[in-house]
Amino acid sequence: MRRIEVVIVGGGQAGLAMSRSLTDRGIENVVLERGRIAERWRSERWDSLRMLSPRWQSRLPGFSYDGPDPYGYMSRLEVIAYLERYATSFDAPLESGVTVTAVRSGPGGYRVDTDAGSWSVPNVVIATGHSDQANVPALATGLSGDVHQVVPSDYKRPAQLPEGGVLVVGASATGIQLAEEIHASGRPVTLAVGHHTRLPRTYRGQDVLWWMEAMGIFDERAEAVRDLEAARRQPAFQLIGTPERRTLDLTSLHVSGVRLVGRALGAEGRRMVFADDLVESVVAADAKLAKLRVRIDDFAAGLAFDGRLEPPEPFAMTPLPDAPTRLDLSAEGIRTVLWATGYRRSYRWLHVPVLDERGEIRHVGGVTDAPGLYVVGLRFLRRRKSSFLDGQADDAPELAEHLAQRRGSRQRCRQGRRSTPATHAA
Repeated sequence: MRRIEVVIVGGGQAGLAMSRSLTDRGIENVVLERGRIAERWRSERWDSLRMLSPRWQSRLPGFSYDGPDPYGYMSRLEVIAYLERYATSFDAPLESGVTVTAVRSGPGGYRVDTDAGSWSVPNVVIATGHSDQANVPALATGLSGDVHQVVPSDYKRPAQLPEGGVLVVGASATGIQLAEEIHASGRPVTLAVGHHTRLPRTYRGQDVLWWMEAMGIFDERAEAVRDLEAARRQPAFQLIGTPERRTLDLTSLHVSGVRLVGRALGAEGRRMVFADDLVESVVAADAKLAKLRVRIDDFAAGLAFDGRLEPPEPFAMTPLPDAPTRLDLSAEGIRTVLWATGYRRSYRWLHVPVLDERGEIRHVGGVTDAPGLYVVGLRFLRRRKSSFLDGQADDAPELAEHLAQRRGSRQRCRQGRRSTPATHAA
């Protein structure tokens, strides 16, 4: 049984940031990673993927981008190299190729079992991230077995798909990017649209994420949000990172020939049913974008840009095409359904009573009910940006400081017990 102060489960951006923050405080730790550094970026992302946030917005504790193109967007391979350099920068105590099989309460804290042995530790940090496993809706089981089904974590490029049309279900960042890429390969694409967050890539000459950071949106604290659970369920932004900084949304997809339909409701054999809610979803997203534009304009009115700030662009509503509510996949030539329907977390190896009825970890700002058990990298953990790579620059040091203070209290208690003189009856 090996002993250490902290075991961190997961060697992605959150786990490495936590390790650096603990190392800076002199707290011995180890990062256990089932694969390699940034494994999901290596094996569970499509080839052409780029970060949605610009390179300058890739800050980590003690580390930031210092290359020649801060306003561009990292490719998948760049992200992997970036995280590898980060690990090297502080000689991260990483053990790769180690799968955690169980975390349970043990003497003095927790027992962490792996396929390479066990650890006894007072502290565990779960850093397996927000995008753990693809969340495929139950209706998928109703599809005929000869309909090819795929999730984004298994998709690499259009050529791997069968010939014929593709139905992409989900219109957040992943869905719209894959719909565009697959359509550009020559396959007819239908996109099932649910709730989504429409954003332009740039507004008034600045990246929209620059505006959101400048206005303090990303730094909004979890405790300041009226309905935190609703905020955590918000769909991801409709964005794409490209060298030309172009906008990708339902309008551009519609113009290119992608067919838009409403939210997927059911499937039976080769037939699918969709809600008659495309107009409702589009109007709601447009209204939110209009409000954000007004907020940016009001904020910009107080800034001095020396004439470099561009005037507001005309606001264009998303077109509202007629959308069928039923499709015969065979008749439409659709042979593939791609489920871009988000992610869920799975903690089958976690045997500590901190999971709620949905299987999510109960926590307040990453601190669970179980003393010494932490979680980092989840959506809106402490701030609106918590699940972003950039969000680790603030969240990880704060959690490390909480752990350090808890560790100091435990040490003082032990010292106090040792220094208390024994009393004897006269």
